[in-house]
Amino acid sequence: MAAKSQICSIWLGSETGILKGVSLSKKQAFNFCEMSCLSRDQEVCVMAWGDSHESEVLVGSVNGTVKTFSTDKGIFTATRECGDPSQGRFTGLSVTDSSLITCVESGLLKVWKEGCTDTVEVNVGNGICRMQQNPSQRHRVATGGKENPLKVWDLERPDKPIFTAKNVAHDWLDMRVPVWVKDIGFIPDSDKIVTCTGHHQVRVYDPSTSQRRPVMEAQFGEYPLTALSLPASQDTVVVGNTHGEIGILDLRKGLVRGCLKGLAGAVRGLQCHPSLPLVASCGLDRFLRVHSLEDRSLQHKVYLKSRLNCVLLSSRELESSSPDVSGDVEEVKAEEDEVWDTMETVTEKTKKRAAQTSETVVNGVDGKKKRKLVKTNVK
Repeated sequence: MAAKSQICSIWLGSETGILKGVSLSKKQAFNFCEMSCLSRDQEVCVMAWGDSHESEVLVGSVNGTVKTFSTDKGIFTATRECGDPSQGRFTGLSVTDSSLITCVESGLLKVWKEGCTDTVEVNVGNGICRMQQNPSQRHRVATGGKENPLKVWDLERPDKPIFTAKNVAHDWLDMRVPVWVKDIGFIPDSDKIVTCTGHHQVRVYDPSTSQRRPVMEAQFGEYPLTALSLPASQDTVVVGNTHGEIGILDLRKGLVRGCLKGLAGAVRGLQCHPSLPLVASCGLDRFLRVHSLEDRSLQHKVYLKSRLNCVLLSSRELESSSPDVSGDVEEVKAEEDEVWDTMETVTEKTKKRAAQTSETVVNGVDGKKKRKLVKTNVK
């Protein structure tokens, strides 16, 4: 119970462009967008915290805009044009030293400095599927995609990558293994990086050594992996694929420790709690789920009506940042009660036959008296 109460709310982005907030303590969900003015080009594709206090959520849309949502005020406070839709959707979004970092599918990585119109542009290669920031060294990011291997960039010296992974050896038929990096994670308190691929492989790289090939490789399932997240314990990774399967893999031995059940669609977003053994997941089946990593049991399950793309865990209470939304809910409930109170009560008369039971005494064959119950119908 202590683990459940410490997660107060979760933020999610959907295909319809809606920013959703879910309060697990009150089991309520809120939409923070005007439904009537949404369009398909406002689909949320990436989300990130704007500061360390979790007071701002950065929302990147398909149309190239990055919106800033205030969790204290419950409204969007700023909108910034950070991309061209013709260059592809956002594949990564992060903040460092009051600067915004964005990356799109075409491989154009930009650093938007606050209060300055000039941007730092880095071409990281075509077909980018994911850009991830190193949480301990925020000026370093990793990129990867389809036929674009894992690369680590130092944004203070962005001329060339400081690490470029080498493809694995040819398979048993002596054929080249295709490259398809889908998601990236930095293992805390180490230089190691873990990736998942579109060919159901999980790989661990160590840029601190001279070896550019993976130091560990494992496989999960038979379908493309779509997302990964690292739990508080450093020896495991949680991965999800396109068929709603979530697995917990041991990074030391490359074995599958267990699977999380209950999903019915492709997994698009995964995030583990930084200190608790919990993981939140979302995807095409429109459900938000929170599982325990200890016994793999389902802790929370919320239906959110639209297909979900990304998820953010928060330690702050959602209701304190959305008083207007809760007021609207109470107003709707009051209107419903008023409608029911003014409705006329309709009664229907029905004729039923009541069964009356009487008791008679009869003589048996042996001459003994016996009691017999006789039912008579009264109209």
